[in-house]
Amino acid sequence: MLVAFSVSPTSAADEDGSVAEAVAAAVRVVKESGLPWELTSMFTTIEGEWDEVFDVVRRATDAVLAVSPRVGLVLKADIRPGYTGQLSEKVERVTRLLD
Repeated sequence: MLVAFSVSPTSAADEDGSVAEAVAAAVRVVKESGLPWELTSMFTTIEGEWDEVFDVVRRATDAVLAVSPRVGLVLKADIRPGYTGQLSEKVERVTRLLD
């Protein structure tokens, strides 16, 4: 399973509106999970089994809740039982078609 998610505080941004510190706290949870993951400018994608992935998403959300009384969470999942390594393989399949 791949889950792309974005978690961000709706308040507690710094003076220029950046939420980078809160987002970094969430990404730190993902990084420390040991699951395969990727960070882009808008989403963090994580790969694993249902329970372990959603546990990480919950803990990442809690990390942001620690600095903001209100949090927004956007989530998209690709559920394909029996497949692993799709974090990179999906991109490689498309990239090969572009060459």
